[in-house]
Amino acid sequence: MTVSTIAVLDYGSGNLHSATRALARTGARVEVTSDHKVALAADGLVVPGVGAFAACMEGLRAVRGERIIGQRLAGGRPVLGICVGMQILFERGVEFGVEAEGCGEWPGTVERLQADVLPHMGWNTVEAPDNSTLFAGIDPDTRFYFVHSYAAQSWDMPTPERLAPPALTWADHGGKFLAAVENGALSATQFHPEKSGDAGAELLRNWVRSL
Repeated sequence: MTVSTIAVLDYGSGNLHSATRALARTGARVEVTSDHKVALAADGLVVPGVGAFAACMEGLRAVRGERIIGQRLAGGRPVLGICVGMQILFERGVEFGVEAEGCGEWPGTVERLQADVLPHMGWNTVEAPDNSTLFAGIDPDTRFYFVHSYAAQSWDMPTPERLAPPALTWADHGGKFLAAVENGALSATQFHPEKSGDAGAELLRNWVRSL
């Protein structure tokens, strides 16, 4: 049986240890790294992230992480973003009136949620589509763990006729926002699968199986 290799990108942000432990439980061989060769050679790359959008992008650029992501996707090599690691995949983020440029893999802007209570912290259900790989076999009433005040709240990327449409998963906290996106080799979750118990573990197993 072939064991998948997973690189967790170390760029000074993210729950590296909890993400690494959760991924290791899937049976994959996991390495935390900022080394380009290791990150590019792995079967899958995980980009975690906590904190502010601009600070995460600064850290990512310091290790040329946006290039690693771009090179992997150019070759159809899977990438999974988590929390702010999902947000930075979009074109830009706006926090406290300050706009920061993201990786630009997806069009759109990450903005403050329109909710009375922020941050959105705790367990929430999601609405996953039938064509989702990440949520395959997971009960629709399952709750996942969120900690965030910002999110992408629309999807503006047209799908070419010859390509399968992306699987968009939504959640609600003062309005709809993207809880997960599966778009070819690039997937991401706004919630923390590594903190979401059995459901998060199953989601990570689904991703690893798809590599």
